[in-house]
Amino acid sequence: MEVPIWSEEVSKGNQPEILFWVGCAGSFDARAQSITRAFVTILNKVGISYAILGNEEMCTGDPARRAGNEFQFQMLAYQNIQLLNQYNIKKIVTACPHCFNTLKNEYPELGGKYEVIHHTTLLQELIDEGKIKIKEGGVFKGKKITYHDSCYLGRSNHIYEAPRKVIEALDASLVEMKRCKSNGLCCGAGGAQMFKEEEKGTTRVNLERTKEAVETNASIIAAACPFCNTMMSDGVKLKEQEKNIQVLDIAELVAQSIAE
Repeated sequence: MEVPIWSEEVSKGNQPEILFWVGCAGSFDARAQSITRAFVTILNKVGISYAILGNEEMCTGDPARRAGNEFQFQMLAYQNIQLLNQYNIKKIVTACPHCFNTLKNEYPELGGKYEVIHHTTLLQELIDEGKIKIKEGGVFKGKKITYHDSCYLGRSNHIYEAPRKVIEALDASLVEMKRCKSNGLCCGAGGAQMFKEEEKGTTRVNLERTKEAVETNASIIAAACPFCNTMMSDGVKLKEQEKNIQVLDIAELVAQSIAE
């Protein structure tokens, strides 16, 4: 795919409007890469002036801080902030709530102050402004979709409506799980749990959450976080529901529904 790189744009004398922060999952995880591609497809179609850091982007340090390695977090954060400030970057969009939360709420105290938006908010704005036009009778028209709230997007940053408005714009039928919005249940990957073995218990968190999603009778579980996507997909596989239920990111839903 043709994706503009910030350093190359600067060398041409351009200053892109938005930095798309891809994140570790979106860069290296095979499943999350398709979310990245879907979002880039939308940005290209809409004609937004954006670029990515490419090889210059490092991890925000979120997993290191959650796991208790504050030194590692600060080293990563300072390197990222130095680069972002050097490029005079003002606005950042990311498809990862972990990156979003860290860049928005934790970087300012280290000298990194930016306007940070999550991709669901940007997608909702573009639909509201008429810049994204949804196909009449699109792929998801009338389909039952349940939305899983990411902890960092929901409880940490109170973003509940944007992803739901996007789903409604697809003419889909949004069915809520019993625990949703501020009462939502974690997928089991937050707080650096994604990178460690689970502790002893009776039920795996992602199986508990997948059970709640299956009970809605939805054919699609919509997520807005690569970690949540992985955990919910694993849950669907373990419950042997792969033929009946798809797990898709909000960007993938929009990319498949956007009018040519």
